[in-house]
Amino acid sequence: MTPYDDSAAQAVSTTAPRLSRPVLVDGFGRAVTYLRVSVTDRCDLRCRYCMAERMTFLPKAEVLTLEELDRLASTFISLGVRKLRLTGGEPLVRRGFMDLFAGLSRHLRSGALDELTLTTNGTRLETHAHDLARYGARRINVSLDTLKPDLFRELTRGGDLARVVAGIDAALAAGVAVKINTVALKADNAAELPALIQWAHVRGCDLTLIETMPLGEVDEDRTDQFLSLKDVRRELSSFWTLEDIQHATGGPARYVRVAETGGRLGLITPLSHNFCDTCNRVRLTCTGTLHTCLGREDASDLRAVLRGGASDAELRAAIFAAIGAKPQGHDFQIAAPRPAVARHMSTTGG
Repeated sequence: MTPYDDSAAQAVSTTAPRLSRPVLVDGFGRAVTYLRVSVTDRCDLRCRYCMAERMTFLPKAEVLTLEELDRLASTFISLGVRKLRLTGGEPLVRRGFMDLFAGLSRHLRSGALDELTLTTNGTRLETHAHDLARYGARRINVSLDTLKPDLFRELTRGGDLARVVAGIDAALAAGVAVKINTVALKADNAAELPALIQWAHVRGCDLTLIETMPLGEVDEDRTDQFLSLKDVRRELSSFWTLEDIQHATGGPARYVRVAETGGRLGLITPLSHNFCDTCNRVRLTCTGTLHTCLGREDASDLRAVLRGGASDAELRAAIFAAIGAKPQGHDFQIAAPRPAVARHMSTTGG
């Protein structure tokens, strides 16, 4: 791979006109200030609710180069995006990822961006934690659904829990706050959720529970795994004191404080409590497809715009058109006969 050179991308960010913020407003009056960018569809785990066991990954020619990813992200930042999250698949398996992260950190230094972060499965975090902190990551999300090594290996189809825990500890030691993301799975980790929450809070980490989402064809029935977080909260409230708080991180989670642990617990409830009315997010896949809704089959091909030789003005116009078509809400229904959308979460970006 050709070494990443961000000089052209820096030219985009420095020559683009500084516009009043926010300027990306959809047809329902919601300002889009949060961009999630998938840098790869590949992952070194095969979590059962996320991927099929035998995945077919994209050919290299279809995946955006690091320069293209930088140019697109920088254009969104010039249009009012204040938070940028890099995802996958697993972002840290992408060759040159830290060069991309370092290049994008210039927007933190300029003040154009409030936060540059990532979501990771943690398997390679121990190696990269120091550099993430050096390039301005103040907090990151780590996906973790169990503290039982055997169950972790089963859920991820071969993962090593010890590597993930070591990565979390390395990030904390580097001064990076960690939020644990846990998918609530009725058949697997429902009884373990209080222990996971306590474990995270002892380490000073927030934890967010997420309902399973019907994205992509996988090898099992998600209906059997769906666990309503309304029921989880009711159960937790039987032995803990949960206080609603106004804490917000830019995403869809609603937060409570657990009085007995002193920590924060987030709840993401796309099925039991729709959060679309305040949605400020869009997702860019590693192929340059812009999805303005996680749960709809909407798509705008920004790769074609880029590779067609678009000027900065033409690229901004394509983004404006896509944001203007952002739907009012998603189509998630856990009991539907097929997933709401065919694409896997690993393709869309978590």
